[in-house]
Amino acid sequence: MDKTFQPADIEKKWYQTWETNRYFSPSGNGPAHSIMIPPPNVTGSLHMGHAFQDSIMDALTRYQRMKGANTLWQVGTDHAGIATQMVVERKLAAESGQTRHDLGRDAFLEKVWEWKQESGGTITSQLRRLGASVDWENERFTMDDGFYKAVQEVFVRLYDDNLIYRGKRLVNWDPKLHTAISDLEVENKDEKGFMWHFRYPLADGATTADGQTYLVVATTRPETVLGDTAVAVNPADERYQSLIGKFIDLPLVGRRIPIVADDYVDREFGTGCVKITPAHDFNDYAVGQRHQLPMINVLDKDAAIREVAEVFNSDSSANTDLDASLPSAYAGLDRYAARKAIVADMEAAGLLDKVDDHALKVPRGDRSGLVIEPMLTDQWFVATQKLAEPAIAAVEDGRIEFVPRQYENMYFSWMRDIQDWCISRQLWWGHRVPAWYDADGNIYVARNEAEARSKYGLAESVVLRQDDDVLDTWFSSALWTFGTLGWPENTERLKTFHPTEVLVTGFDIIFFWVARMIMMTMHFMKNEDGTAQVPFKKVYVTGLIRDEQGQKMSKSKGNVLDPLDMIDGIGLEELVQKRTGNMMQPQLAEKIARNTRKAFPDGIGAHGTDALRFALYSLASTGRDINWDMKRLEGYRNFCNKIWNAARYVLMNTEGQDCGSNGEEVVLSLADRWILARLGQAQQRVGAAMDNYRLDHASQEIYEFIWNEYCDWYLELSKPVLWDDNASEAAKRGTRRTLITVLEATLRLAHPFMPFITEEIWQRVAPIALGDRFAPGSSIMLQSYPVNEGCDEDTVALEDAEWLKALITAVRNIRGEMNVPPSKSIPVLLRNAGAEDLRRLEENRQFLIKLAKLDTIDALGDKPAPMSATQLVGEMEVLVPMAGLIDTAAEIARLEKEIAKLDKDIARIAGKLSSAGFVDKAPAAVVEKEREKLSGQESARQRLVEQIESFKTL
Repeated sequence: MDKTFQPADIEKKWYQTWETNRYFSPSGNGPAHSIMIPPPNVTGSLHMGHAFQDSIMDALTRYQRMKGANTLWQVGTDHAGIATQMVVERKLAAESGQTRHDLGRDAFLEKVWEWKQESGGTITSQLRRLGASVDWENERFTMDDGFYKAVQEVFVRLYDDNLIYRGKRLVNWDPKLHTAISDLEVENKDEKGFMWHFRYPLADGATTADGQTYLVVATTRPETVLGDTAVAVNPADERYQSLIGKFIDLPLVGRRIPIVADDYVDREFGTGCVKITPAHDFNDYAVGQRHQLPMINVLDKDAAIREVAEVFNSDSSANTDLDASLPSAYAGLDRYAARKAIVADMEAAGLLDKVDDHALKVPRGDRSGLVIEPMLTDQWFVATQKLAEPAIAAVEDGRIEFVPRQYENMYFSWMRDIQDWCISRQLWWGHRVPAWYDADGNIYVARNEAEARSKYGLAESVVLRQDDDVLDTWFSSALWTFGTLGWPENTERLKTFHPTEVLVTGFDIIFFWVARMIMMTMHFMKNEDGTAQVPFKKVYVTGLIRDEQGQKMSKSKGNVLDPLDMIDGIGLEELVQKRTGNMMQPQLAEKIARNTRKAFPDGIGAHGTDALRFALYSLASTGRDINWDMKRLEGYRNFCNKIWNAARYVLMNTEGQDCGSNGEEVVLSLADRWILARLGQAQQRVGAAMDNYRLDHASQEIYEFIWNEYCDWYLELSKPVLWDDNASEAAKRGTRRTLITVLEATLRLAHPFMPFITEEIWQRVAPIALGDRFAPGSSIMLQSYPVNEGCDEDTVALEDAEWLKALITAVRNIRGEMNVPPSKSIPVLLRNAGAEDLRRLEENRQFLIKLAKLDTIDALGDKPAPMSATQLVGEMEVLVPMAGLIDTAAEIARLEKEIAKLDKDIARIAGKLSSAGFVDKAPAAVVEKEREKLSGQESARQRLVEQIESFKTL
């Protein structure tokens, strides 16, 4: 083996080998175990969230594969309607100056498919760098032919079951992209704004209880005044009870609108009067439905004021009774220009009561950046309540479990208050709605036009046009578990791998994706007895990866970390350019560049995939927020080096040697028996942690076993046997066999977590460890996962070894405290040694003398003890006589210098803490930290004083 571990040299080699040999495909043997990858956007690239979840899924899949399961990790990508269309539209504009409308729908879609073939595979190539063992031979895309068929089938069946309808409802409207968008595509930003308070005149001479002829209402969006259809007050508000049922003369438009009573109004907030605009606010829409108020849409698709309003009844039918005219002065004005004009006109009319500064949560489209408008539009909806009932029951009765369980509450809160789901989008890229219209607007839903004519008995002379809208990408993604396996055909893959075992996902899409998958799957997938199938048995909800300060990673903050940069490394200036290259705001770019140079003065070094993955597993607790720590990543890069160096030591002592791999006689030392027993414990603990989805516990157990026990202790304990000329060949053979077999089993234990380094080392170790059982050309990923393989519960060995380790540690501690050089042999005495201590001493005397560098080690018995440094091991005292071991005067002088340094530090910190200026002005955490530092320094000084006193007695 090379002297140093170079991850880049081995990772691409082994991944190519695995993929070429089709090791990722289902084996066809054993119980089925399937996981569906949450399909990343085809426009995307690997980010920390992907790396985290994909690493978890890969570990679970490799673990089950090694346990003999017929594993499928289904891979695929989502067509990402809005994101992909935007990418191609920008590319088209940059290259030819054209828009999609210049090309027309069919030609534009050809451009999208061209882009997909050329550039849409970035994230799949990155998955390979992460070591993902997905079934590449059956990669799916949410717009491929098979998935298209599944989507059409679901839409038509739901429509025929009266679970899909077309209606006029309020949706999130993006004025730039001209489409409805989902709540998940809306980012609520904290921004400064204003609250305008307007006086609405009471009609018919009515007055308030205190004689006012108007009501004061407040709004952050004055342009919506034009669409008001009521003013609401709380029914229990005594100030306005006499006005309920009376009317307002709406300013600027002269519309007569009612005063209604509704519990939605908080009588303690503001004036207790709320303007109701059902066509432009989600809460107002709900109030409007309760009171059957008309809905008046005053904005067009660009969020500009219409010349004439659209007026609808509460049931969405056209209203011809109300005057739809709007003031001509505002016609065509952008919403913000209209806002200024309306405020000015209200002020001129004496109807502006006051203006307050106001902190707002502004909804902005995550793609366009524009403020989203609640807009009344014709859309397709899924009637979700009937679908939600069995989906709720499946979690209630345990057919589906959330890990951790707390997320069931989030699921229930959404599902028990579920609203109908808007599934149409005003885009070109996506699954086109399979609905056709005749000249009178009648709707015909079918899989294609020919079927529509046949299904509805339409003559050829009836001209049909297909709906221009496409389906929300969440609609097609909701079919992911069964659509990827060949549904609506009852394929062997579908019968074998559905339902899937576990879904690994983030808490932020429990409703948008997880719940919708459950609803769709249970409606369409049935068992032989007719009962509904669930899409997965468990939902493992991961936390979000945040930066070291706990901030969400975002491009605007400049704190995004690319997992591939941590795998392969990146220079400082390249990192700065990557974070700031496309920023339009120079000041922000400068700030991010400054912060990046401060955080990564040397760039980011190459750590390799295994180190990154292991760092991620160590963070995979059941908590919601996960703060990334570069030091942890560096620590696991060192862990990889530790494994590599340990393997080199083992190979140097076993290659070409008799290791008893084919059943030759061996004698096992205490160390051999102990490490085998600990290996058995580690295997049990790792397996239990994996079965409970606690990858943090599993990785910690592997780390502790490899670093602290196998490397730090067992390799050292092996040397007295291997290097002892007087040791028997059977004893040496036993230690060699233990060295190599434990390493081989440990590599298999760690493989799901660290696939590359374990494969590389295993190829060198396995022929020695397995002897005649080794099959040339095999891979570690196809070997059995170790579950207490040949490891007895040797409690005697475990207890004896812990005693041995504790005794050696005690001697080393004394050496450190007394500054005795490690090379100097010392005598050791044991006081209060019991019968078990004496047995262990006699059986392990040579181990102790060699490993602890001792002259002698004896039980003291009843003899008086000389002046000694001491440590306790249980009830037994470990004594190291000090006389003659050190230069007492020199050691006292050294310690006095250390005390002098501490005295300066103590005086400086005490002075700071005695200063009122510091204690009163500094943050409490800073002051507390200084106090802790002072206490630590004082304790250290006391220990040094005690050491000096002990030296003076020698």
